[in-house]
Amino acid sequence: QVQLVESGGGLVQAGGSLRLSCAASGFTFSSYTMMWYRQAPGKERELVANIGSSGGTINVADPVKGRFTISRDNAKNTVYLQMNSLKPEDTAVYYCRARGVRSYWGQGTQVTVSS
Repeated sequence: QVQLVESGGGLVQAGGSLRLSCAASGFTFSSYTMMWYRQAPGKERELVANIGSSGGTINVADPVKGRFTISRDNAKNTVYLQMNSLKPEDTAVYYCRARGVRSYWGQGTQVTVSS
């Protein structure tokens, strides 16, 4: 059974940091590109960052560039999103996605940044 379980979300003040984790199981994690998306209320889901299967290819969306870092640990089947200098506009539900032969999504974790 495929599972992607996000954790690490919560309430933080502007300027603070959070580290999201996404633990994967049920598929060959090291063969998949991993991605973080977010969806704010009333807005479309948007790609935040992605990392290639070996970690060698990383892309980060312009709104979070320089503040967010994506990484992965293939030994632990986990992808991370380190979020620093958080802003109220970063408030959203954050989802991880595995993209490869198939595509899988996690259930999401809420991040709320207060001003």
